[in-house]
Amino acid sequence: MARTVRLNKAHYPVTTLGPGRRIGLWLQGCPLACPGCVSQDTWAGSDDQVLPLPLLLAWCQEVALTGLDGVTISGGEPFAQPEALLALLEALRDWREVTGLNFDVLCYSGLPWRRLQQEFAPILALLDAIIPEPFQAQRPTRLIWRGSANQPLIPLSPLGQERYAPYLALDVERRPFQVVVDHERVWGIGIPGPGDLARLEQRCIERGLELGGLSWRG
Repeated sequence: MARTVRLNKAHYPVTTLGPGRRIGLWLQGCPLACPGCVSQDTWAGSDDQVLPLPLLLAWCQEVALTGLDGVTISGGEPFAQPEALLALLEALRDWREVTGLNFDVLCYSGLPWRRLQQEFAPILALLDAIIPEPFQAQRPTRLIWRGSANQPLIPLSPLGQERYAPYLALDVERRPFQVVVDHERVWGIGIPGPGDLARLEQRCIERGLELGGLSWRG
């Protein structure tokens, strides 16, 4: 069983990738390289970003003391490291069962739903909801928490069905988006709409802030 995971970043609270106050975990490594991806910094499968799972779980437990509605796992492509993802989900399940916390687990994947069903059933059994399918920049959508119109929101458990039922076809005029300053870096958390990042960059320039190493340009 895997005891480590390649992790790009973790943040709490995340309020733009699922309902409520959530832990956000971005796994490192993605072989898909979807055109137009805004998280190209997560593509490389670098071993420099390997983190012991017990350490990650301890951090999750610490931040959850102020309240936790869910955990959102994104990337990168989480299913590119299936053993680590399975171990992480098992640890989250055990934590939830021992403490009685009522948080849900949502996962993003750029893999087709049919392939996920065929190859990763044990992992799907530990999720409450999933948003699968490759990002297609030419198919914008206003459906909440989704990057393109081909990406469904699929509940996978009774908790997932209860919690996500109001959001399956929810159309939003403005996508929820967080901006977080971390030392010398600025993180955007959420699913930006067409042109949102260009407008963000222009606003920064107008205020004398030059952005470098933009994740949506590689």
